[in-house]
Amino acid sequence: MIDERLEEVARQYEQTATECEAAAVHLKRTASHFRHGEVPRACAHAWAALGHLIGAEQLLRRLAELHASRSRPDV
Repeated sequence: MIDERLEEVARQYEQTATECEAAAVHLKRTASHFRHGEVPRACAHAWAALGHLIGAEQLLRRLAELHASRSRPDV
């Protein structure tokens, strides 16, 4: 059976991946809107993509801090 702490970390990494995937969808939509001259809609999706990337970064920072708190530099 997997340790509950490891399961939580795995869940957070999956959540990070989901944020990145959502950002990619928005960025593709952004490109499509720009190609059709729909600048306001393109910009709205670009901002949404950035929001997802910021969320992913925050999750990764928390995971990095967790790793740092448990790392042993002497090993």
